[in-house]
Amino acid sequence: MSPLTVLVTGGSSASGVAAARALAAAGHRVFTIGSDDVRIKTAALEAGDGVTPLVCDLASLDAVGELAETIRQLGVDRVDGVIHLVGGWRSATGIEDQSDDDWESLQEGAITTLRNVSRVFYRQLEESPRGRFAMVSSTVASAPTAATASYAAAKAAAEAWTLAVADGFRQDQSGNKQAPAPQHSAAAIFVVKSLVDAAMRREHPERRFPGYTDVEELAAAVVELFNEPAATLNGQRILLAK
Repeated sequence: MSPLTVLVTGGSSASGVAAARALAAAGHRVFTIGSDDVRIKTAALEAGDGVTPLVCDLASLDAVGELAETIRQLGVDRVDGVIHLVGGWRSATGIEDQSDDDWESLQEGAITTLRNVSRVFYRQLEESPRGRFAMVSSTVASAPTAATASYAAAKAAAEAWTLAVADGFRQDQSGNKQAPAPQHSAAAIFVVKSLVDAAMRREHPERRFPGYTDVEELAAAVVELFNEPAATLNGQRILLAK
């Protein structure tokens, strides 16, 4: 299996470091993307060899376009995968105290960034023989509570957009009425209750983190995306919650 070029957005997070490390270990060329120069460079060093850090404000469509041009100038003809790990968590006590500030933050982090990277890199992913687009969602998107109304709504919207990307891949490939082709690109959603990493376990040795998904398990699932047939993967919600 030939190496691919994969972007990990939200690369400064523990899940971003784990995903970048696993993808590089699998032989792929990895660009890890973050909004802060120091943090993303530190994360790339932690992820190891084969991981290149880049800075981008993913909430800006123009900035994501510039990111694509920067990657092209680095000698990359095509991006084969985007693993979107940008997010954030906000909650309240009920419906009435869901704040506008929380909604704006969640909308930008969970929806706007995903829309931007999918629009800019869609055609490259569609043209790749193993194009993959994936995001991480939450179990609350399909089982929202009053306290998590804004968070659940933002994640549900991000899921809907990702499923639309999956439909775009289908229409361009296996569902193309003029020139149908075997499905080779796919968009999928990882669903977790929440994520946990080694640092969290060290900081809270008294906690058991029931139902949480370890970032290393998520990273392994990310690598496996490129091994699974696109026809069965496209449009799937992959449950990683325990």
